[in-house]
Amino acid sequence: MQILRGVPDAASCPVALTIGNFDGVHLGHQAMLAKLRAAAAARGLPACVMTFEPHPREFFAPDQAPVRLTSMREKLELLAAHGVERTLVLRFNFALAQVTAQDFIERILVRGLGARWLQVGDDFRFGARRAGDLPMLRAQAAQHGYEVEGMATVELDGARVSSTAVRDALAAGDVEKAARLLGRPYSISGRVTGGDGLGRKLGFPTANVQMKHNRPPLTGIFAVELRRRDGRPLQGVASLGVRPTVKAQGAAPVLEVFIFDFQEDIYGELVRVDFLHKFRDEAKYVDLETLKAQIARDVADTRAFFARRAA
Repeated sequence: MQILRGVPDAASCPVALTIGNFDGVHLGHQAMLAKLRAAAAARGLPACVMTFEPHPREFFAPDQAPVRLTSMREKLELLAAHGVERTLVLRFNFALAQVTAQDFIERILVRGLGARWLQVGDDFRFGARRAGDLPMLRAQAAQHGYEVEGMATVELDGARVSSTAVRDALAAGDVEKAARLLGRPYSISGRVTGGDGLGRKLGFPTANVQMKHNRPPLTGIFAVELRRRDGRPLQGVASLGVRPTVKAQGAAPVLEVFIFDFQEDIYGELVRVDFLHKFRDEAKYVDLETLKAQIARDVADTRAFFARRAA
């Protein structure tokens, strides 16, 4: 997949385009991407996505912005996996926020990208003060030589599929519901780094996965599968949180995975951790022996979970 950062002065070739933040690349996003691929193939155009970094809400109100489901790297990997051929990552800053809706259409969509087919959500807004919308795009389609289609809401079990719904499910500890909304288990990717060695001292050596998420959308103790580049799932139990027994209040969250029956050195590797089931929240214990006993129970619970899953 080709990645562009910034709008070209003039399009190198026309494209089929969809626009959005695509946080999580959930079932609703996947429906948009399937429609994009079909339209692009029918017209002989490359399938292109426009997305933004940071999320506009992170720019306007960073303290109130929702937690991210995916880092930019994870998002780009998912878009590529769903057949996107070109992604334009627009830096959302003050200059972009001041672009009028009319200028967005003429300079970015038409001249810069050469959009010939365009798909947006029914509630899509764009341009300074969110002045542009789907009716405006439709009104100017013939003038600028593009087709435009809206995308209706995708529902699951009678409720709208959205990034907010995924966040709510993860915050509630319902990773199974999040997986249904995503069409896959929720995952976090990162490099395995060295930790403080406490897990090894307690008899449960862990892979410490470096996260891009300063505010992960879930915390607690989980049954997980860790995947290396070969894609083979390695079963284990993960702790995601601030480790209240050994760290002071306000510590950054840490993702630690104890991989079952595994002795290989994977330091420095880029891995993906799939979250399959939440057992409990983090807890603070009176001493390390009590913590060690609880970890042993978590390991037993996780092994039992995988045994039931395989039955």
